[in-house]
Amino acid sequence: MIKDVGDFGRPPLAAENKDLVEQRLKEVAVGTGLQETLTIEWRTKPQVVQVIDMPVESLYYNPGTHRIRAQRSFDPQRDRRLDEDPWSDESQAYLQYLLQAEPSDPSKRDKDFEELKQSLKDFRQNEPGLITREGILVNGNTRAAALRELGVPYIRVGVLPDSCTQADINTVELSLQLRHDTRRPYSYINRLLTIDEQVVKAGRPLKEVARDFRIRESTAEQDLWVLNCLRELRDRSTTEDAQLRLLDFEDAQEKLREVHRAYAKVSKADPKKAELLKENRLAAIVMDFSKTDVRLIEDDFRTRYLEHRLPDELKAAPTAVAERVIPGINRAVRAEVPQVAAARAFTDSILRAKAVLRAGNKVSPAHAEKAASVFEDAHEAVEDALVPAGKDARVRKRKQAAPDRLHDACQDIEQCVTDMVLARASRSLDEEALDEAVLKLKASLGKLALAAAQSIEVPGDGVAWLLDAVRSEDS
Repeated sequence: MIKDVGDFGRPPLAAENKDLVEQRLKEVAVGTGLQETLTIEWRTKPQVVQVIDMPVESLYYNPGTHRIRAQRSFDPQRDRRLDEDPWSDESQAYLQYLLQAEPSDPSKRDKDFEELKQSLKDFRQNEPGLITREGILVNGNTRAAALRELGVPYIRVGVLPDSCTQADINTVELSLQLRHDTRRPYSYINRLLTIDEQVVKAGRPLKEVARDFRIRESTAEQDLWVLNCLRELRDRSTTEDAQLRLLDFEDAQEKLREVHRAYAKVSKADPKKAELLKENRLAAIVMDFSKTDVRLIEDDFRTRYLEHRLPDELKAAPTAVAERVIPGINRAVRAEVPQVAAARAFTDSILRAKAVLRAGNKVSPAHAEKAASVFEDAHEAVEDALVPAGKDARVRKRKQAAPDRLHDACQDIEQCVTDMVLARASRSLDEEALDEAVLKLKASLGKLALAAAQSIEVPGDGVAWLLDAVRSEDS
C-alpha cells in the first residue's frame, strides 16, 4: 500500500549537515568568484537560492520523493522498515536501489539511470540538485545515487530556506520535476499518484494542478479515474499470499487512457454497456494484449466471440451478487446485472492468477501451477476470440473511417485553441504560420464539402451547414 507522505523527522546527521551548510554558505558569500544560484518556486513566488558543494555521502535520499512512490511496494518488508525508520542505512539503501531500478520492473536496472550515470561521468553535473539545511535531497536524488556509484565525492546543490517543512519539500520537488528540462521525468504511475496527492490529499483545485502538470483539466480527471480503477484492480487481485501492485500496470498507460475514453463515450448512452466494455478491456490489459487488440474489444465481445471459447471453469458467474455499499456514505446500491457480474468474475480470475504468477517463489508450486493454467486458458480463449472480432472491426472501420478522421481533426483543433492561449500568454505565437495553416484548413474544408455533396444525397444538419458555409465563401 502507498503511504501518505508525512513528517519523517530529522536524520541522524542533521546537526552536522546544518553546520556544514552554514559554513559553505558563508564561504560563498565572502568569496570573490562568480556565485552560482538556482531559482525555485517557493511558496508560490520565485526565489533565488545559493548553490554550494556538499559531500554526497553525507546527504539523505528523500523518503517522500514522488519519483519512486509506486515502486516502494516492490519489497513490502523493506517498505515497512522505510516507514518505521526512513534514515537508517537499510532504508536509505532501499531508496538508492529503487532510484536505479526500472519503474515497471524494479528487479531490473533502469537504462535511463545508466545513461544518466554515463552523462555524469563524461560531462559532470550540469544542473545543481536541491537540499534542505539538514541534508535531505529535495531534487537530485537520482543524480546523487549515480554520483555515489561513480565515486564522485561532491555534489552541487541549492539550499532551501531554514523554515522549510515537509509540505514545502513536496511542493518544490513537484515544481522542479515538472519543468520541461528535467532529465528523468516521473514514471506513469508515480505521476498519477502525485496528481492524486495534490488534488485529494492536499485539497488543491483540479484546474490548478492540471496547470502545474501542463495538461488539460480533462486529462487530469482522466488520470484520477485511471488511478482509482488501478487501485480497484489491485484490491480485486488479492489472494491469501499474493496481490498485484500499481507498478505492475506501469507500461499500460495508453491502453488505460483509451479504456477511459471509450468508457466515457459509451456510459452517456448506456452505463451497463460501458461497464461491460471496461471489464472486457481491463481483462485484456491484465493479460498484456497489445493496444490494437484491446481496441477490438467492445461491450458485446464476450457474448459474441468469447463465451463459447471459454473453458467451463472460466464461464462460471456468481450465483448471487450482494448489494454493494458506497464507501464513506454507507449507502447500498443495486446488485450488478448478471452480464456485468460474469465479466467481473472473469476479470477477477485473471487478476488473481496474474498476482500469483508475479509472486514467484512466495507461493507454493501447486498454487503457481494452477494459476498458470487459468491464465494460459484465458489468454488462449481471448486470443482466439480476437480473430473474428478483428474481421468484423475491419468492416466497421471502412464505414467509420471518414467520421473518425473528422472527429480526430476536431480534437486537434480544440488542442490548437489551448496552445494558442498558452502562446498568447507567453507572447510566442507565430501569427504568420498560423495564418498559413488556417488557409490550408479553408482549402481542406472546401474539398470536404465537394466530396460530401457528391456522396450524400440527403444531408443532415452538419453536412448542410458545411455546404452552406462553403457556398457563402465562394459567393
